[in-house]
Amino acid sequence: MAQEQSIATGRLALDDATVQDFTASLRGEVLRPTDEGYDEARKIQNGMIDRRPTLIARCAGVADVIASVNFARDQQLLLSVRGGGHSVPGFSVCDGGLMIDLSRMRGVRVDAARQTVRAEGGVTWGDFDHETQAFGLATTGGVVRTTGIAGLTLGGGHGFLMRKYGLTCDNLLSVDLITAEGQLLTASAEEHSDLFWALRGGGGNFGVATSFEYKLHEVGPVLAGMLIYPLARAKEIFRIYRDVTTAAPDELTLYFALATLPDGTQAAGVLGCYAGPIAEGERLLGPLRESGPLLADQFGPMPYTALQSIPENFNPPGMRNYWKSGYMTQLSDDAIDLLVEEYPSVPAPFTHLLVEQMGGALSRIGEDETAVSHRDALYNAIIIGMWAEPAEDERIIDWVRRLWEALRPFTSGGAYVNYEMSDAGEDRVRVAYGYEKYERLVALKNRYDPTNMFRLNQNITPTA
Repeated sequence: MAQEQSIATGRLALDDATVQDFTASLRGEVLRPTDEGYDEARKIQNGMIDRRPTLIARCAGVADVIASVNFARDQQLLLSVRGGGHSVPGFSVCDGGLMIDLSRMRGVRVDAARQTVRAEGGVTWGDFDHETQAFGLATTGGVVRTTGIAGLTLGGGHGFLMRKYGLTCDNLLSVDLITAEGQLLTASAEEHSDLFWALRGGGGNFGVATSFEYKLHEVGPVLAGMLIYPLARAKEIFRIYRDVTTAAPDELTLYFALATLPDGTQAAGVLGCYAGPIAEGERLLGPLRESGPLLADQFGPMPYTALQSIPENFNPPGMRNYWKSGYMTQLSDDAIDLLVEEYPSVPAPFTHLLVEQMGGALSRIGEDETAVSHRDALYNAIIIGMWAEPAEDERIIDWVRRLWEALRPFTSGGAYVNYEMSDAGEDRVRVAYGYEKYERLVALKNRYDPTNMFRLNQNITPTA
């Protein structure tokens, strides 16, 4: 009878009584493939990901996470962890294992006097900014509101405020983490400082982060938005963008884009913000505004939360995604020419190219202070394959890969782990951290997760 009621996991079978006992141990709920809400719970931002966990534990609190980790370990289940569900490779969903879903753990508590905030692991940047901006405060966060704070922070954390206040992980004060042994640890500069070093850039390799504490900064209305140009002017504007960003103060962070507008027009654009006096921001944008006719000038004073919603127009949920990226220590004329000349052959309207401006405060954090590497990069180039139809998978992925291979000679060899695909391989992960940091991360992985229970990530493979 137990055989007939078992649930296949790929490695062994769970009888119904075992699942019922696990379900009864949680304050949240456990979803099976036949349950209402299961299909919605396993969906994430990337529509290419169609994996079916055996069980989904929708945790209501830390005790549920501990119970779920213990259950997965004891039952030898493959384990995935979903925060915001924005992992492009889809690491947050597993096939035939247990998915820990933190999406109901979304508490945010701001201490305005101390300018700090504590937020749970299922919080999105939309949740986070809504609470902190009520006090005129913010920290570097993702550029899309639906991105989870957990994955972004653990991988480093690029965003509109990074040049002024550093990466998201540079603003991290502590992390509550459930280890592979089901222990709750608080990692900070004072407690488990070696683990705290690894959590600032080392990804989800070391456990389930149930809450984060950050320092906040005063962020009022910003000068932000987009400038949109005809594609025929892209090379000229790209070079002006390079000149402006080369001389820019920390308060200015700009992204250059080649994208397709809703009416089907291919265009060049500059997106970003100036987090300082509005008049000074207007002056700094002068060369980009005064260079000639624009299709649209959408820059102006706006709340920081409004800025965070702009990129969502180019990143609708449920689209199929395949990305490639690489850091650059310079933006050469040849690199500009390559990207502009190749973009017109883009195979799908939502597929676009983006160059992020780096430098500023994030480059002044000591190279050894966190697990994040390549802080000397001045730009980060991202080729974002995005489309709707599965029949287009091969054609668009091939286009992204071909352009990426052509661009590689202009990159510095480094990579941002949050943009890396699941097919990147161990060599690419090593490149992302560099040899010395990777070996240090391996030593910590051996200590905190020697069986590689937390392996659905840009994996640091243990040697223990």
